Amino acid sequence: MNDSSSARPAAAVLDVWCELQCPDCRGALADLSALRARYGDRLELRLRHFPLEKHKHAFAAAQAAEEAAEQGQAWPYVEAVLGRVEELDRKGEPFLVEVARELGLDAEEFDTALIDGRHILIVDADQAEGKAIGVTGTPTYVIGGERLDGGKSQEGLRERIEEIADRLLATEQES
Repeated sequence: MNDSSSARPAAAVLDVWCELQCPDCRGALADLSALRARYGDRLELRLRHFPLEKHKHAFAAAQAAEEAAEQGQAWPYVEAVLGRVEELDRKGEPFLVEVARELGLDAEEFDTALIDGRHILIVDADQAEGKAIGVTGTPTYVIGGERLDGGKSQEGLRERIEEIADRLLATEQES
């Protein structure tokens, strides 16, 4: 899922391997918000899905996030779901539709998308790519070819991402 709306490609891309039932991913929201504020459209944040088997609603949540992207509300939806992980644990798929409705999205389309599985291939492809590059947990970040694992600790990760982004952006300005 792509957060960039500008015609000009961002100079730096941050892939965020995430799952929407993961409390650690919820903890990463503040860092992602700070990165968005600091870099704006110079840093493209891409949500990459990595649903973990231990969370039974994570796969459906990833599909719902893709439907939110289709409806133009990717990150607001992701943030809303992650902010209420416990509700997702308790309520399951009906909660995903409820959040869509709260954000003014087409909730019936969400329900249909979860039933017909139209976004399964995107989620499966993200998960396969994640496994291929060594993602084992969430959140995991990839920027400038470097993988940073945030599943154990978020400590120092934003600073490391900023170092890499600054280097990539400086290289971009020179060319």
